[in-house]
Amino acid sequence: MDAGFDIDEFLAQPLTARVATQGPTVRPTWFLWEDNAFWILTGPWARLLERVRQDPIIAITVDICDVNTGLVRQVLARGTAEVRPFDVSRGRRKLSRYLGDDEDNWDGRFWRYLHQSPAELGTVWLRMVPNRMLAKDLSYQAEPVC
Repeated sequence: MDAGFDIDEFLAQPLTARVATQGPTVRPTWFLWEDNAFWILTGPWARLLERVRQDPIIAITVDICDVNTGLVRQVLARGTAEVRPFDVSRGRRKLSRYLGDDEDNWDGRFWRYLHQSPAELGTVWLRMVPNRMLAKDLSYQAEPVC
């Protein structure tokens, strides 16, 4: 797939994805793109886990639109999500990309995912390997705004 940009590099940025489940329901989420899969941290505190357990087919959109520069890129993916046990090392990689490397500066609700028992919290991963993925560069030449 030739998107006109490096998809792995794009998905390595701390962008927000929107995850759609049957219903339809769409929710924003942080994610990790690793091993050609989307990894989403979730647990019993979020309806996403319950919805995926009811129907594991999901769609994910990750995009950027900068009207100042004209940079417009998108990745659309669809596949079957699976619930996986939470591992701290992957959790640290995911949270560090959004919150920085200094865990002492993190809000406590994020810090706890790495320092409390995943079984106690109910923390799990949703892992989705896309069976369909489309990436597009829709960038344009931005005109100066007066």
